[in-house]
This record gives sequence, C-alpha cells and structure tokens, in this order.
Amino acid sequence: MDSATILTLKPNVTREEALRKFSVGVAASYWSMRAGALQRIADAYVPYWGYRVQYDMAGAMQTRFLALDAVSGSLDLFQFRVLPDKEQLLSLETRNHLPALLTTERAEELLREKALRVIFQQGFFKLRGGKIDVARDGVEFHVPYWLGFYGDAKIARCRVMDAVRRRVEGAKASAFFEEWLAA
Repeated sequence: MDSATILTLKPNVTREEALRKFSVGVAASYWSMRAGALQRIADAYVPYWGYRVQYDMAGAMQTRFLALDAVSGSLDLFQFRVLPDKEQLLSLETRNHLPALLTTERAEELLREKALRVIFQQGFFKLRGGKIDVARDGVEFHVPYWLGFYGDAKIARCRVMDAVRRRVEGAKASAFFEEWLAA
C-alpha cells in the first residue's frame, strides 16, 4: 500500500499502553493460549464518513452526528456532539490506512439502519412518522486502531483496540482487519 497523508482523530492510547493491554492480563493470556504469543503490534487507520441524522422524537426534532466506516459499514458507529472539522484532526503520513470502498448510496442505507437501532433504544413508539433524514456532513477522517498480532509465521490472528474509545474490540473487528491484511 502506498503512503498517504490522512486526517485522523487523535488517539487516546499510546503504543506502550496498547502493548501492555495486548501482553498483560487474563485476556492477553487467553489470546496467547488460543492463537500463540504476541508477535508485534501496529497502528491502522479506518476511513469514516460523518453524517447529520435528524428525526422527530415525540414532537421534538432531534439531531445526531454519527460516523460510519467507509470500508464496509460493519464497524460500530461513532457518535459526536458535533462532527470534527479539519482543525480538530491530526494530519499523518502512513501506509497503514484502509481504502474507502462503500458507495455513497450503500453507506447511507447502512447508516439509516444503524441509526434506527440507536433511535429505537430511546423508545420506538416515540419516533414520529418513521422519517429519518440523513445527510453526509463534514470531512472524511480516519479512526486509529491498534492491532495485536498473535501466532507464528504460518497463522497469525489479530486482536483490535479502538485507540479513540480505549476499548478492545470483538470478533467482528478482528475479522474486519484480518480480511484487509489478507487482501
């Protein structure tokens, strides 16, 4: 992959903190037993598109700012009070960035489905008319992740940490990155 300059959210996890998380504790021991020893860690950056989502909830217009991964739409949404602008993002040159593969139409379909799930958690019966307005808003930005590689030269497994939310992701994110690395 070619090196490119990207705009990214500021990570809240340093390389040393990620290494410690991937190598110490019960979960790290489990991964080492299951997949082999931790071999290395690397940073990776996933493109996200920001959206303004508006809907009528019990007679009051609500606005949410959500971001969807632009690769497959399968990762968890990011929610913001206000979408980040260029001044709030870091400029970084890296080879470890994934390409945006979704079409605009497919991204809006996926965002609408995921936004409905978020809204339903507030109370399905409060949603008026079932109408949700979705509009792409703001700049494309990347979200930083830390990848921990376990195993050996023949078989490597990937454990993923969201470097913004400071949480280790599950099997869905591991499969997402393993698929990218295998391509």
